[in-house]
Amino acid sequence: MQALGQLTAHKLRSFLSLLGISIGIFCIIAVQSSVDSLEDNIRGSFQKLGSNVVYVGKNSWGEDPGKNYWKWMKNPQPNYDDYKLLAKKSKTAELVSHHVVIGFRTAKYKSTSVQNAVLIGCTFEENEMSQFTFESGRYFSISEYNNGAQVCLIGAKVADELFGTINPIGKKIKILGRKLEVIGLFEKEGQSIINIMDKDNAIFIPYKLAAKVVNLRDNSWFGSVNIKADENVTMDEMKDEVTGLLRTSRGLKPKQIDNFALNELSVLTNMLDGFFSVLNLAGLVIGLFAILVGMFSVANIMFVSVKERTNIIGIKKALGAKRYVILIEFLIESIILCIIGGLIGLAIVRLAVIVITQAFGFEIFLSMSNIMLGLGISIAIGIISGFIPAFQAASMNPVEAIRSK
Repeated sequence: MQALGQLTAHKLRSFLSLLGISIGIFCIIAVQSSVDSLEDNIRGSFQKLGSNVVYVGKNSWGEDPGKNYWKWMKNPQPNYDDYKLLAKKSKTAELVSHHVVIGFRTAKYKSTSVQNAVLIGCTFEENEMSQFTFESGRYFSISEYNNGAQVCLIGAKVADELFGTINPIGKKIKILGRKLEVIGLFEKEGQSIINIMDKDNAIFIPYKLAAKVVNLRDNSWFGSVNIKADENVTMDEMKDEVTGLLRTSRGLKPKQIDNFALNELSVLTNMLDGFFSVLNLAGLVIGLFAILVGMFSVANIMFVSVKERTNIIGIKKALGAKRYVILIEFLIESIILCIIGGLIGLAIVRLAVIVITQAFGFEIFLSMSNIMLGLGISIAIGIISGFIPAFQAASMNPVEAIRSK
């Protein structure tokens, strides 16, 4: 109650003193929440692809693409032959799929059109591999896939631009000179920092149909062969087997280097660990400068509070109050002041989170762990900044304290 009394009695002084604490907590927790939200978004995007999947590509994710450009450019794109080989001969794989990006295309429905939709041809296993979720409709049947039926799956953005509020299922769109029936509409994915496969702006067709539409033997098409490890198989065991099968299939001699790369999501997640650590450290450093100012402000308030209540302190000690009681009394007052400042900072963070999420459509959250971190820092600041004034009060001579004016 004494702490609240000091706040209300000297409103301007209290406001200026707590401002540093509030700004410091805001800086630290705002950066921490942003980094946590960014990390959650990115790792969520990776998690959709599976942690036990190897991606056969022409270049390695762990190497600098600029530095090794010519090394990887001469490698062939993973293709349908690689997919068939691994699907047939791999004993460590539970599932093998293949997709090829045919490029940005214009799709039309009656008088409306959408430009730069990504056209992707995929094998039948892509549904299980990528764990597609549909708002309406369905995936290709095995019969439709094998016969190269003129059917397609579309993303939410494509559907909005072509059909608006009309249900697209059963409607026919024109793309690459062919009329394709829409049989599936993907659930909207929304904003994502890393969207490895942006289904919102995509049109998927069966690979057998794609092979009729364009020459997929051309090495210019971007393709990927994805291999999911069997339940009792390690990633290293599967990679060793896949390496052997692909080297044999491509006729590589023992001394020749691989003309393909086997990539795992762990390569990217390990790189991100260091990146997020740096961001968190930057937020901590920025916040500490503001908190340092706030600490001096709170210490100043406590020194003034001790001076103004010197007589009362002397009387309490004369009546038998122990030193530790006086010390704890002023420490609690300092902690309460800092907690109030911390709560103000957290309230500002919460408000900023709501505004940014609504304005930009990118979800930022204030987790309970960050709230507890903010309160914990506030308490620590209260103890540090209030200890010397509290110790000074506890060490006063009761007679001299009573006589002071």
